[in-house]
Amino acid sequence: MVSNDNKILEQLKLGNPSSYKELFDLYYMPLSIYSLKFCDSFELAEDIVQELFVKLWDEKLYMKLEGAISPYLFKSVKNNTLQAMKKTSKFRFEEIEDNVNKLIAEESVDFEFIESEKNKLFKQIEALPQKSKEVFKAIVLDNLKYKEVASELDISVNTVKTHYSRALRQLRSSLDLIILLLLT
Repeated sequence: MVSNDNKILEQLKLGNPSSYKELFDLYYMPLSIYSLKFCDSFELAEDIVQELFVKLWDEKLYMKLEGAISPYLFKSVKNNTLQAMKKTSKFRFEEIEDNVNKLIAEESVDFEFIESEKNKLFKQIEALPQKSKEVFKAIVLDNLKYKEVASELDISVNTVKTHYSRALRQLRSSLDLIILLLLT
């Protein structure tokens, strides 16, 4: 992951616009889910991530970065989410999740542990209500876009977002693993 980050960052600095799309495609969903750990609205989480990517591009923030870009992205999303939550004064968060930070910082990963956790996650996914399960699998496992899922299931994009948000709320305890699943 770190070497891929370095390649993308290098290409961004060289002015390759397709590397920005690659970065967005790689990190959009994991960052949105990570943001959801600190807020209760998937729509807000997506807005925060989209704003970060716009700022990253418009202000050419990538030019100031050295090494892996993922620690910057995850830290920015966390800080921006906490700031947004503070502004709305609806929630106060003291919980600091370090599992994702460990996964980002460390290059060695305990694959047996991850496999065990994946099995637990898949059991939790199977326990979701039918539509939420279908939507979640299509987005996370099949990597489909909201529009594609809506078309495939013959429902609206907003309904897809609602089912996806509900599934993520029910799987809240497994968000770290879902992020890892999306990044691998």
